[in-house]
Amino acid sequence: MELTEYLRKAVDLGGSDIFIIPGAGLSVKVNSTMQKLTETRLSPKDTEELVRAMYELAHRDFDILTAEGDDDFSFAIQEVSRFRCNAYKQRGTIACICRIVNFDLPDPEKMHIPQAVLALSRLRSGMVLVTGPAGSGKSTTLACVVDRINQERHAHIVTIEDPIEYLHQHKLSLVSQREVPNDAATFARALRAALRQAPDVVMLGEMRDLDTIRTAITAAETGHLLLSSLHTIGAAKTVDRVIDTFPAEQQAQIRIQLSMVLKAVVSQHLVPTVDGARIPVFELMTVNPAIQNMIRDGRTHQIDNVIFGGSDKTMISMDAELMRLVREKRITRETALLYAANPEVLAKRI
Repeated sequence: MELTEYLRKAVDLGGSDIFIIPGAGLSVKVNSTMQKLTETRLSPKDTEELVRAMYELAHRDFDILTAEGDDDFSFAIQEVSRFRCNAYKQRGTIACICRIVNFDLPDPEKMHIPQAVLALSRLRSGMVLVTGPAGSGKSTTLACVVDRINQERHAHIVTIEDPIEYLHQHKLSLVSQREVPNDAATFARALRAALRQAPDVVMLGEMRDLDTIRTAITAAETGHLLLSSLHTIGAAKTVDRVIDTFPAEQQAQIRIQLSMVLKAVVSQHLVPTVDGARIPVFELMTVNPAIQNMIRDGRTHQIDNVIFGGSDKTMISMDAELMRLVREKRITRETALLYAANPEVLAKRI
């Protein structure tokens, strides 16, 4: 079969990721299991030919991969799907992992995204961070929040991504989508430019470095709504990660700035259910005066207690959500404890 037939078959199976690795059969991950698309093992020549074919579909120079050793890119096949890929060298051969991204924007209800998370679209300024491990659905959640803004507000939305995953149509809002490095050299450069593009909302695919984080905080301070993601787990660790990015002598000032601009942190996991599927579980920390004081005073270790305590109804505790799923018999007790922020406390509550 040709590349497009393999990709079509992976989409038809309901796969999430396609694996093209020498020495193994072409495989697709469906829920939490690997399914082979080819019984025969791929040779280094096979994988290079498949990856070169992807580069042709993406209209991208293959020399970028050979020069850098890894490369992010995306492409689409009409009436099949979009694909977000990371090609890389391993043991002197070419390999590639592709995430399957539907053409249509995801349905928040089918994605089990809580209304409290979607309601963050009503914010007019400040910073909202969506966090979680790779493959947990952060991009999907951000896309749903952006789409909600697009449907409900007259605004200019600027997205900065590497690569672009979901394509947004102009609805009530106008949407400019920039891709790094095709449309801008770096995230930080694109973000600085976005501030001169009369944006109401900026969606930054990922805050990767000090320069980008510094510029993002400035954008949030100057009256824009800044949405972004981080590879962290939990609100407290996210706050610490942002602050620890800065030199020690600047951290006290950054704590003050972050306490003022941070509006919410969404953390999410994809956890396996008893029927072999996967379901997202969310934590939502909304920044109230108590949380502001904790961030400013360096008492971030107390944040989890505030969220899990349940006294603030605008927050969602991941451990409480895991406990709910156990009681509904959708996940096992062992799964809940594996993903819990406070396993010992959760074990007693269950």
